Amino acid sequence: MASREATSSTSTAALTVQEYLDKHQLSLRIEEAVNAAVRARAEEPVSYLADVLRRAAPAVITKVRARQIYDSRGVPTIEVDVQTRKGSFRAAVPSGEATRGHDTSDEDASKSPPSSVSQAIAIVNTVLAPPLIGKDPTKQVEIDQLICRVLEKSGDKTGGGASAILAVSLAVCRAGAAEKGVPLYQHIAELAANIRLVLPVPAFTVINGGRHAGNKLACQDFTILPVGADSFASAMRMGTETYHQLRTVIKEKYPADPCSIGDEGGYAPSISSGREALDLIVAAIDRAGGTGRVKIGLDVVASNLFTEAKVYDLDYKTPNNDGKQKKTGADLMTSYKELCAAYPIVSVGDPFDRTDWENTKGLNAADVCQVVGDELLESNVKTIAAAVQGKWCNGLLVKVHDAGTVSATIDAVRTAKEAGWGVMVGHGSGETDDAFIADLAVGLAAGQFKAGAPCQSERLAKYNQLLRIEEQLGDKAIYGGEDFRHIPWVTPSPPSRPAIPPVPYREIAPNHS
Repeated sequence: MASREATSSTSTAALTVQEYLDKHQLSLRIEEAVNAAVRARAEEPVSYLADVLRRAAPAVITKVRARQIYDSRGVPTIEVDVQTRKGSFRAAVPSGEATRGHDTSDEDASKSPPSSVSQAIAIVNTVLAPPLIGKDPTKQVEIDQLICRVLEKSGDKTGGGASAILAVSLAVCRAGAAEKGVPLYQHIAELAANIRLVLPVPAFTVINGGRHAGNKLACQDFTILPVGADSFASAMRMGTETYHQLRTVIKEKYPADPCSIGDEGGYAPSISSGREALDLIVAAIDRAGGTGRVKIGLDVVASNLFTEAKVYDLDYKTPNNDGKQKKTGADLMTSYKELCAAYPIVSVGDPFDRTDWENTKGLNAADVCQVVGDELLESNVKTIAAAVQGKWCNGLLVKVHDAGTVSATIDAVRTAKEAGWGVMVGHGSGETDDAFIADLAVGLAAGQFKAGAPCQSERLAKYNQLLRIEEQLGDKAIYGGEDFRHIPWVTPSPPSRPAIPPVPYREIAPNHS
């Protein structure tokens, strides 16, 4: 390596000035940069020239490096840096429980460090990094295909490969946006061939149950959706005010009980009835002045309730319970219909076990709410396509850590959008402060966004990024609002006429010699 570098350095030094200029096309590039500065009438021409020339540098990856960091639960996960001539670009992968079959952490969060994390780091540093050097980070699909192919050819069976691929894919996407000189959400939109940028309706987690809390609630997440807001900033304000009012409502009703917090920042009151949780939320919405404008969502994750006897045990968190809370699929469907009639529920996620397609299809046909597939679909294009064909759902909760790469995530959303489904971009339970999915939601015009409660830094990092994006878009910012379920992509129109060639330098700045 040192010998080759020395030879290259010697050959470069031996070039004449003209040969050096010709080899790197410096005269042409400088002339084009000056032309651009003059056309733009740049106030700071030197800075403008520097930016133009920097963008003219070949877009190549120069280094890839992975490390171990810790998520919001103190569990190890992976972070990757991708370096180009434009800088260093970082991405971290959530170690959420929902990362089915390819989690970045062990199922038992008490095990530290999880072997899969160290394996993922080794895969990035030794298997994926070498073939990425010199590649163009703007070519997202090509790079995603490359790293998947390289890992497959390596024959690695140690685990951690999926999280290694995802972390690299996310970091490369950030690098690609920087190379193009556009915001991340704009780059993602261009990758999807979509020109409609939409700020999503946030689905704030306000009460946790299921495996996300130590109470007896069977439903995993109760969320609120400020569909009546006129902007994301307004939705954020409505969500936080309702969240804070909910704490007051809970403390007033259960003054002797501690107001615990679940894995995703929602309150975890010592209750077991879903209706009781909904009553608390409705009271909080009313106190915050959001009645009619703030709706409710349920993320049931019914696979947790499903027993070997093919029934749903709503008291599954109580060992050796009396069985009085066990329901058939038909019973559970009746309960959902009654709840949707009694409360302002607009969305139900994973209402039945992932194998119970018939009941899921039945609830979808009832048309009482959005029926969202999360574990049901696993952000898998083939499964989504089958669900579209079978009319099992009408909504997708897409997660990058389920899809596997940025490209696969885009394909999953495209499949759902083409079917007229609603799309919600979701997070992991064990999150980091990486806000990639906020840009993803805007770039893909998802319409809905779920990142936990409006508290805790790893959750707020995503919501705050959406506030920044809305500010950056200014008058062009569009909020999903009441149309959150029906936001199709808009593809760019072909140019109506050929692009005008750049004006020659000599015509803009005549020679005064």
